Amino acid sequence: MIELIDVYYHYENHIALRGINLKIEEGERVVLLGINGSGKSTLLKILNALIFPQKGSYLYRGKRVEEKTLKERDFRKTFRREVVLLFQNPEVMIFNPTVYDELAFSLRQLGLEEKVIRDKVLYWADKFGLTPYLQRPPFELSTGIKQKLCLACLLVLEPKVLLLDEPTAHLDPRTTGWFVDLLWELSCTTVVSTHNLSLANELGSRLLVLGEDHTLVYDGKIEEFFKDKGNLIRAGLLHRHKHRSTGDWHLHSL
Repeated sequence: MIELIDVYYHYENHIALRGINLKIEEGERVVLLGINGSGKSTLLKILNALIFPQKGSYLYRGKRVEEKTLKERDFRKTFRREVVLLFQNPEVMIFNPTVYDELAFSLRQLGLEEKVIRDKVLYWADKFGLTPYLQRPPFELSTGIKQKLCLACLLVLEPKVLLLDEPTAHLDPRTTGWFVDLLWELSCTTVVSTHNLSLANELGSRLLVLGEDHTLVYDGKIEEFFKDKGNLIRAGLLHRHKHRSTGDWHLHSL
């Protein structure tokens, strides 16, 4: 379904991704781990075609994803409906006057009838506990509710691939539990980035780990990765510090 072949990407002053090769099959639930700055967000942006590999290739269902192919109307419409990204900061995704309009926006862009749009909006609003807020400006909501709204705005499209960048960063523990349960209810392919090691096993079954050198240092089962402390050290996911009470040095995960 998704394939990256020797993908590189760099910003003006630093490399973000170096020689990334991977395949993701339809229906897989993938967790993306790495320290801040390892390239997780850049990888998700490439998968969502917000940016393109500067070297290497990105294939979606066998078709190369690049600026040229996204100018093809049919492919662009299909890709934008099937592959969606939830940003870490919900503020960048909100721009409509009401929660209802926010949920309806992408459906209106597809040219659906208003009755169909209303039915879909009401369904997802109810599922996400957003019904009481439908006529409120989304800017007035708490950060956690905004995050739920942004996710609902993506799922209303019934996507095939759901990309999530630190989706639990603004959620309280109870809402995080609700989110994990929801994720496993969905039938779409999911790629979820996090640096929260304790959540990794809850968010998927396959693990991708980006190292400090911006390469893919692990691709496999989550439980196998955590069996070897050396994996955590190589990925920069353990830190060493001295306990104040005893003066002893200890290793801890992020």
